[in-house]
Amino acid sequence: MDPPSAQSRGSARSSLIDSIRGCTLAGVRIHKDELRKKITFPEYLRLAVREAILAKDVSAPAVVQLHESAHAEGKEPAEPAEMPLVVFINSKSGGRHGPELMARLQELMGEEQVFDLSAVKPHEFVQYGLGCLEKLASLGDKLAKETRERLRIVVAGGDGTVGWVLGCLGELNKQGRLPVPPTGIVPLGTGNDLSRSFDWGGSFPFNWKSGIKRTLDKVTSGPISHLDSWHVLMSMPAGKELETPHSLKETQETPLDQDLEVDGDMPEKVNCYQGVFYNYFSIGMDAQVAYGFHNLRNKKPYLAQGPITNKMIYSGYSCKQGWFFTPCISDPGLRSLKNILRIYVKKVNCSKWEQILVPSSVRSIVLLNLPSYGSGRNPWGNLKPNYLEKRGFVEAHADDGLLEIFGLKQGWHASMVMAELISAKHIAQASAIRFELRGGEWKKAYMQMDGEPWKQPMNKDFSTFLEIKKVPHLSIMVRGE
Repeated sequence: MDPPSAQSRGSARSSLIDSIRGCTLAGVRIHKDELRKKITFPEYLRLAVREAILAKDVSAPAVVQLHESAHAEGKEPAEPAEMPLVVFINSKSGGRHGPELMARLQELMGEEQVFDLSAVKPHEFVQYGLGCLEKLASLGDKLAKETRERLRIVVAGGDGTVGWVLGCLGELNKQGRLPVPPTGIVPLGTGNDLSRSFDWGGSFPFNWKSGIKRTLDKVTSGPISHLDSWHVLMSMPAGKELETPHSLKETQETPLDQDLEVDGDMPEKVNCYQGVFYNYFSIGMDAQVAYGFHNLRNKKPYLAQGPITNKMIYSGYSCKQGWFFTPCISDPGLRSLKNILRIYVKKVNCSKWEQILVPSSVRSIVLLNLPSYGSGRNPWGNLKPNYLEKRGFVEAHADDGLLEIFGLKQGWHASMVMAELISAKHIAQASAIRFELRGGEWKKAYMQMDGEPWKQPMNKDFSTFLEIKKVPHLSIMVRGE
């Protein structure tokens, strides 16, 4: 028999690739109608949730009417969804694919289950959408009860969007409204480190029209994992205006941890802010670059139209900021964070605060919660058991109740860390952290939480404090394995 031609081999290979693309990991092709049946609410529940959100009332007349009509005598009962899904999509993310993706999602499930975040905010869904299902369940509606208990969430967006949704779902813990729906991810952002950490990938798939079916199917069956989140409380001298990111909100004056005494005088009046992060918090050089990049993108949005363009502009802006030319800066006293920063931590298995020294060479301090940072890098590194034991560290995980604290020096060091040629400068692992910043000759510092940067005014007479502690309840994630 003659050997197969190159053309036939190519056709066979192409067919194999097409088959793989149309199948799940288990090798079963996903049919659109079967998927739709599996994830779509009964019609009256979809409409009731929509009406409750529009009216901002879980007992709106339209909701009551839909419920009564569905349970009228002689009415054939609806079929429950095996694993109902709700999707939140940031249609402005993903470049030109955002609106197309939203249309595709609405085609694959009940369109009332797909929420554009520009129109419906996640806290509105939690309050009125889930509240509607809970209200109907309390009236004896078994389908509403099953839908609420089985529900899973999908977030199509970047890390900031995912964190926004997780924060709103976390309110369910405080209100005793359990269970909290697990969350899967469609990555539409630039870095997508949350998505990478839970196996949903680092970028929007090229073959997304078929890929989105596989993603939705994976969300219905994927294993559950957990994620720590971290509460930030900042107390600063009153008087200076602060342009806060979305993740940081002004709050009433809140006392600092009394187990750690403040060294020095406190101002008569303070302004307090609080927020939550899931990926990282940083102070210094990297936050300054992020701040410059965000300002540039806001002023000239046409320059940043997609993840690749964003990364190129970001890299160029990094060079412009002086990361690589620290030795040429005229005032060497302003090179290191040691001049303005004190760090106190509670280390592994320790309930007492301990001050740790800021290395003199460090220009950026990062607190990392995930094994992914800066578009998939792991600056903490995969440390060997002997080194972990020597330093008093433990193996890092996203749900271990600890933050990894590391430092970046000048730009050359940061570049090698991000290329994963070396690890960052390990400083500590901690279950709670306090930063104290005092200005001196510095007029400002730069900070960021999960990619949202801001410029922090400094005071030479009084300190600014930031306390970072773990949120008591874990976020619940679906893994994309």
